[in-house]
Amino acid sequence: MIDIQGLHKSFKLFHRPLDRFLEAVTGKCRHTTYQALIDISFQVQPGEVLGVLGRNGAGKSTLLKLLTGVLLPDSGTIHIDGRITGLLELGTGFNPELTGLQNITANGLMLGMSHAEIDAKRDTIIEFSELGGYIDEPLRTYSSGMAMRLAFSIAIHADPQCFLVDEALSVGDGYFQQKCMKRIREFKERGGSILFVSHDLNAVKMLCDRALVIEGGEVVFDGGADDAVNRYNRIMARQAEEQEARLERQQKAYGNGAVSVVDGRLWGESSDSSMLGSGETLRIALTLEAFRDVEAISLGVLIRDRFGQDIFGVNTFQLERTFDMAAGERRRVELAVGADIAPGKYTLTVALHSREHHLDECYWWHDGYLQFEVAGFRQHLFSGVCRLPIDVTANETLSALPADREPSHSRNA
Repeated sequence: MIDIQGLHKSFKLFHRPLDRFLEAVTGKCRHTTYQALIDISFQVQPGEVLGVLGRNGAGKSTLLKLLTGVLLPDSGTIHIDGRITGLLELGTGFNPELTGLQNITANGLMLGMSHAEIDAKRDTIIEFSELGGYIDEPLRTYSSGMAMRLAFSIAIHADPQCFLVDEALSVGDGYFQQKCMKRIREFKERGGSILFVSHDLNAVKMLCDRALVIEGGEVVFDGGADDAVNRYNRIMARQAEEQEARLERQQKAYGNGAVSVVDGRLWGESSDSSMLGSGETLRIALTLEAFRDVEAISLGVLIRDRFGQDIFGVNTFQLERTFDMAAGERRRVELAVGADIAPGKYTLTVALHSREHHLDECYWWHDGYLQFEVAGFRQHLFSGVCRLPIDVTANETLSALPADREPSHSRNA
C-alpha cells in the first residue's frame, strides 16, 4: 500500500552558478522558487494499479523520485508498506563501465536485495532480460532498449510490494513491452501496488484501475482511467491552443526586446475563465523574460472596449512598483483589477517600458494582447461604461409646506 498525504516539493532556481555562491555568503536571496508539487494526496491499495498522467513538467518524475527516496519532500508524509522498486529514468543506478552481470549485483543491492537473493535470482534475471552473451559486455555498449530490459528484469525480480513504472518502459520493442505488461498484471494479481506513469493512453486504460491527472504540480483529477484520459486530452488540447495564440501574439508585438512578455493569461476570480461578471475581480498573470540587464521596468496595462475606446489604464511606475531584472531572468507578475465595468467584450493591451510611459524607452508593447468578456452584473446595476464609487446620505425629513404655498422647483440639494 502507498499512502501519500499533503506532499509539497519546491526547488531553488538560480540564474547563474555564481548566484548560489553569493546567496550562501551574503545571505541575500538570489533565487526564484519553483513549486514542483503542491499538496499531493492519494492512496494506492494492495492489488491496485494507479495511473499518473500529466504533460511534461507537470511534476510526475518529481513525485516518483520522492516515493523512491531519491528526493526528500519539503512537507507531507509518505507511507509505503514493504519494499518499493521501479524504473524512473534509464540508467538510474547503473554503472556504464561495469558489465551487465556486474550491474545486476550493484543495482540489486541498491534496491534492497541481499547478496543471497541476488545469487538465487541471477539466472532468472538474465533469462528474463534475454540479453544472452551481451550480459558479459560493458553497459556502455548497450542500446537504450537493452538497458531497459536489464533494468526492468532486476526491478521486477526484487520482489517488491510496490512497483513504480515510468515512461522508460516505452523504449523497448513491442514483444518485450508485452512481456513486461504480462508480468505487471501477474504482480497485480499477487496483491502488489503499482504506480504507472505513461503517455501511452491505451496502456493506462488497459492496466489502471484509476488514474490521477497532475497539472502544474497539483492533482486536478482523481478517478476512473477513462475519465482521466479524457481530462488529460482536454489539457493537451488547451496547451496547443495556447501555444498557437502565444505565437500569434508574439508576432504582433513591437519594442526593442530588452524585456518581453513570454506568456500571459487572465481569468475571473470566481468564474475561473475569461468570461466574468461586472464587479468581479479580474486576475492577470504575465511571465516576463529579460534579454539584458534592465533597471526600473514599468509594466502597463490598458483595457479597451469593442470600439477601441480606452476604459482604464495604469502602470507600475504610477503605482511606485517598478522592478529590476537581470539578463536571462524570468519573472511572474500578477495583477488584480476590480472589473466594475459594463457588460461587453474587452481587450487588454500590455506594455513594458521605462519610467512613466513608452515614449521614454519601449521594451515591449502589444495591443489587444488578451481578451475577456463581461457578462451580466454580479452586484449593483448601473448605466454607462463603469461604476464609480458613490455614497448616498438621506437628510432628516423637512417640515411640511403650508397648503397655500406652491412647491419650489429649485434643484439645490
